[in-house]
This record gives sequence, C-alpha cells and structure tokens, in this order.
Amino acid sequence: MKQSRLLWFLDRLERAPVADPLIDTLRSGVRALPLGRGRDVLHGRWLGHPVHPLMVQVPIGSWLSAAVLDTRPGRSREAGLLVGVGLAAAGPAALAGAVDWAELHREQTRVGLVHAAANLAAVGLYATSLAFRLRGRTGAGRAYGFLGLTAVGFGGMLGGHLAYRQASGANHAEEVAHVVREGWHRVGTVDEFPVGEPVRRVVDDVPVLVVRQSGGTVHALAERCSHLSGPLSEGTVSDGCVQCPWHGSVFRLSDGWNVRGPATAPQPAFDTRILDGRVEIRLSRHDRPGDREASGAEAGAAVRRHGG
Repeated sequence: MKQSRLLWFLDRLERAPVADPLIDTLRSGVRALPLGRGRDVLHGRWLGHPVHPLMVQVPIGSWLSAAVLDTRPGRSREAGLLVGVGLAAAGPAALAGAVDWAELHREQTRVGLVHAAANLAAVGLYATSLAFRLRGRTGAGRAYGFLGLTAVGFGGMLGGHLAYRQASGANHAEEVAHVVREGWHRVGTVDEFPVGEPVRRVVDDVPVLVVRQSGGTVHALAERCSHLSGPLSEGTVSDGCVQCPWHGSVFRLSDGWNVRGPATAPQPAFDTRILDGRVEIRLSRHDRPGDREASGAEAGAAVRRHGG
C-alpha cells in the first residue's frame, strides 16, 4: 500500500531543517522567560503529565460550540461570547505548550512549530471574527469563525502527531515495570560503584542507574529519563539527586521522585541490598504492576514523604 499524502507530509516536516535557526531562537527565548517555579506548573509536574492538552480544551471547546451556535438563527451574540472566551483561554494554553515545546527533540520541535503557527493563525482568525461581530457584521464574523475552526483542526492534527507518533509528553519510563522480572538481580560488586558516581547497568534489557553514596547506601533508578529517555548515567549527581544531561530534569535517588521538570513522571525506583560484597536490586514495590494502586492512607503518606 502506498503511504498516505498526509503521512508523507508529516515525515518530510520532521526532517526539514529549514526552520531550525528560527526554532533555536524561539527556544532560547522561551527558556529565558523568568517563570521561576511557574515553569514546572506549566509543564504539569503537579498533575503527573503535561497540562497543555488539558488547557487547550477550553478554547477548542468554546470555538466548536460557537460554530454550532452560528448554524442556528439568532444565536450570534452567544456565539460571539464563546469566541471571546476561547481567545481569553488561548494565551495561557499557548504558554504551557511553548514551555513544553522548548524541551523537545529537534524533529518534534519542527512539527511543534507548524502546530503553533496553525494555532496562532486560528487566534488571528477568531480575533477578526470577534471584531466583525462587535461591529454588527455577523456574516463576516461567522465566516472568519469557520476559517478559525479549520485552522484549529489542522493544528490539533499536528498536536496528535506530536503526542502519539512522536511521543512528546509521554512517560518514557512506563514500560520498565512490565519488562523487569520480579526478584533480585545482581548488578556488580560494591567496588564497581565509585562513591557519588553514576554507573549504568542493564537488567532484563532495561538500563539502570546505580549510585553508591558515601555512607554505603546504594540507590538504583531506571536509567532512561521519563521525559525523553535522556541517559541519567551521564548526568550530574548532587544533594541526593541526579540531573538529566539533556533537559535538566532532576530526580531524587532514594525514590525516583521528579523534583524538577520538565519531566512530569517520576523514575521507576529499585530496592537495593548488598550480599557478600555484591549489589543486588529489585523493582520497588510501588513500581511493580499490580502494586501501584495504594490505599488513601498510603497515597497521603507518599505525598507527605515526597514533599507534595
């Protein structure tokens, strides 16, 4: 079967370097925004997954509802109100998307740039639609509204490609619990793990990060960052945490908690023990399949333990 024209277009878009200089400039600008802790809020670290897909429901839902009302006689005023609501909500949603976009792979940023351009065009069309409606030119307002909805649909298709084909925003460590077998696994002798140095090992084809601390405690986490599979073994270990070398996500070594984004999911953690001078690890109980559903009391204790 021949490849569809749409997939051909998307594949070409991923590989086209023509917009890379613009992407680098925009990415630097987004990263330089003085957002402080608000950056992690926009990433969705508090939610456990990106918040941008949630936020875009307001403008998309408002504009789609406005289009439905525009098909009904005498409902132009209500449709105009919904257009305004969508415009008001588009700004925060776009900021959240931009913060996520600035921490993606090159191929993802190329698709993301066109996704953003389509949504920006939609905002412009809906702003024009609202202006015409306020002047009493409802026919032109409806026309621009339907054009805006078309642009939103195209942008949404690209957003779906980013999320599902390119896996931006997905938890890239989710499969660990389903690949590593139960029980203890030897990963080396104690001498093979210099104090404070990240060491990479492999268990059941899953890369594992092992760090021995000065007191003799050994910590182990899934080695591929949950954000975009960055190699944590090449990262920096400091203050009981490891920082991903690719996008700066910080994870606590003791339990894999994502202390700082852009990662929105924690790292699968391993229990450790030392027997006869050899380090052994097993997947932590809370990361094993079937053990993830905690009682209300356990969940509350986990929140307090991880500091919210």
